[in-house]
Amino acid sequence: MYDLTDPKIIKYLCRRHGFTFSKSMGQNFITDPSVLMSIAERATDGAEGVIEIGPGFGSLTAALATRAKKVAAIELDRRLEPVLEETLAGFGNIDIIWGDCLKVDYPRLLNERFSGMSVSVAANLPYYITTPILMHLVEGRFPFKRIIVMVQKEVAERLCAAPGGKDYGAVTLAAQYYTEPEILAVAPAKSFIPAPKVDSAVVSMEVRSAPAVEVKDEKLFFSLIKAAFSQRRKTLANSLFNSGKFASKADVSAAVASLGLGESIRGEALSIKDFASLTDFFVENVENAN
Repeated sequence: MYDLTDPKIIKYLCRRHGFTFSKSMGQNFITDPSVLMSIAERATDGAEGVIEIGPGFGSLTAALATRAKKVAAIELDRRLEPVLEETLAGFGNIDIIWGDCLKVDYPRLLNERFSGMSVSVAANLPYYITTPILMHLVEGRFPFKRIIVMVQKEVAERLCAAPGGKDYGAVTLAAQYYTEPEILAVAPAKSFIPAPKVDSAVVSMEVRSAPAVEVKDEKLFFSLIKAAFSQRRKTLANSLFNSGKFASKADVSAAVASLGLGESIRGEALSIKDFASLTDFFVENVENAN
């Protein structure tokens, strides 16, 4: 079995299979053993099965397969087929699924390959498509136990941010509405081959059994959040009114006043509970709120 944390082995496999890393696909493979273990251990804590997105050369896949009953790895790049056949030879509990993780039928995958198992997701996400993949996984409300992702450090801080800071935004609230995100480890650029230009971090997102807050209109809730952060330098009232989605300026002012936080408050200062209260005020007091 190859030591897939050894850059020399990775380079050897590249030469052997004529493989070159694709910048357009954001291919940066993890080679740091401690980072791999932190992901594998959290992914298999209380979960028998793991869905991996983007196995690369199989370093994380192998670490997961030694701990999980079943691993299904989703890979878009068919050039990796002969590599993975070689690096994962000997494992009888790994299925490679060739295709786009955004187009996979996850309920069917769970039913066909993980029947009766609790399942986590583990992924080393390409920087260029991190948010679409992450939002697809959480907004789909698939019955995952947790989602563990390697993302750009800046994105990790955004996912875990508290109200009031520059990192706090719409993505923060979406992630925290569906999950409980926590930074597990920081992975310096040297943890990858080829090395990216920035550091990364591992985020564990425990999937909530119910959303963090109860709202009377979920679509309106997210519309309010999007509008509140569309013009961060403006007050919440102005951001909402300027979006053109929320009734009259008087209605918006009344809604903001209902929070008891002052007219000069900005969207970034509101907690997820505040946004829930704002949503319910519109539902209960403003006709045609959308």
